[in-house]
Amino acid sequence: MPADPSPQAESRDAVDVLIVGAGPTGLTLAVDLARRGVRSLIVEAADRPFTGSRGLSLQPRTQEAFDDLGVMDALREAGSPLLPMQTWRNGCRAGEWRLVERDPQAPVSRYPVQWLMPQWRTQQILQDRLLALGGAVEYGTRLTALRQSDQQVHAEVTQTDGSRRTLTAAYLVGADGGRSTVREALGITMKTEGGPLHAAVVADVRLDGLDREHWHMWPDGPGGELLLCPLPGTDQFQLTAPVGDEDSDPCPQRIRELIATRTHLPPTAVTDVQWTSYYKPRTALAERFRDKRVFLAGDAAHVHPPGGGQGLNIGVHDAYNLGWKLGQVLHSNAPDTLLDSYDAERRPAAHDVLDLSAQLYRLGRKPEGSRERARHRNRLTLLSVHYRDSPLSTEAREQLTPTILQAGDRAPDLAYTPADADAAAHDTPRQLFELLTGPHFTLLAVDSTPPPVPPTVRTLQVTGGALAQALGMGLFLIRPDGHIGLATHNRAHLERYYTKVGLAAD
Repeated sequence: MPADPSPQAESRDAVDVLIVGAGPTGLTLAVDLARRGVRSLIVEAADRPFTGSRGLSLQPRTQEAFDDLGVMDALREAGSPLLPMQTWRNGCRAGEWRLVERDPQAPVSRYPVQWLMPQWRTQQILQDRLLALGGAVEYGTRLTALRQSDQQVHAEVTQTDGSRRTLTAAYLVGADGGRSTVREALGITMKTEGGPLHAAVVADVRLDGLDREHWHMWPDGPGGELLLCPLPGTDQFQLTAPVGDEDSDPCPQRIRELIATRTHLPPTAVTDVQWTSYYKPRTALAERFRDKRVFLAGDAAHVHPPGGGQGLNIGVHDAYNLGWKLGQVLHSNAPDTLLDSYDAERRPAAHDVLDLSAQLYRLGRKPEGSRERARHRNRLTLLSVHYRDSPLSTEAREQLTPTILQAGDRAPDLAYTPADADAAAHDTPRQLFELLTGPHFTLLAVDSTPPPVPPTVRTLQVTGGALAQALGMGLFLIRPDGHIGLATHNRAHLERYYTKVGLAAD
């Protein structure tokens, strides 16, 4: 079923970017492109939006990206913070604990804790935002073939009724999941990493007999642990449980049996089974994320087990990284080579968390694993992901101390005080990321005088304070995704960097 009509619908067969897959990755990318005036179209093979809870956890860095894209207020209203865990043994409560404790050493963020949200609701909010911006989604539209020329990608799609047509785009992004049709069409292989992981069932159920203030777990049931997490904004719980191959097609009756066998609840406590899914998790990474004019993002590029709540989040960050780069190439005359930095930045970032996700999946959600999880809590927030080794990161300062942030790092979301004393006295104190919000670049002059900048670059000047301490003195060009692209004392470096990212004057 097509999404509601939009102004873009009249020219859907020729767009700037064709996105295959209407999951969180594809929708995030489309929203980012739409706010830049880039024409995109999402095609989705399924007949309707996804209805399951699946990816529940939004990490702090993901929330920052969603705030920039204008959807975080709606997500906060519909979701909840990560709930405390409640262990059950022999039908009795056996302890309350936290799955992830806050890390006092983590970078400062306005969103310091994970946020719980059923995936279908995250996608609904993203799609509403996309449609409000004039974007479009076509459901029941499956990619069946693609070919590339020097200037375009031609994609053949097939509708549910069997009709076919060819769509033309400057670029195509495959965000169509672990069994990606786009990846297969390109002949890009996935390299499996690590050993086998146990299969599991996830289901959305309604049931009686449990409070909704805890994430409930039974660690010692026959066949393994079972968890029931209240789904914010609903009257449902998400069930997760390891199972064997005999449960590869879980029916509602089997879900009731699992709950009755592994918990103290009777099968009659389950009043409804809304959605079920069986999965065999694995860790795998595509050998490359770009093939000429086609890109892979999200599960099409990397497959994560659900341990640590990374999969959905990493996909969102792929989209947030790629969106501004496509915008600069399509609308600001940036060289096509700018897009090479997508693979250079996102492939190492995805690889970095693959092994971590597998470790945490094997560890399970048990209080005995709290110490091990605490070792990785900073990485789980994704606030420390950096692109220091990217060709797009230029650190031109010398003799830096180890604590100073550098080019490639996420900019610090610290209090911003204007350098002008009168303005500082009258301005309401704000965090830096409030001023970075939007699709623009920002030049931050720290204990320095800012030079003239291109019209699309915003200038902020800082004298002293926490920002100056975190960054050191210099000129910092901050990318639209909040990472520091250039750090320098020399204005001439700015001009060269402007040309690299399409900001130089014509």
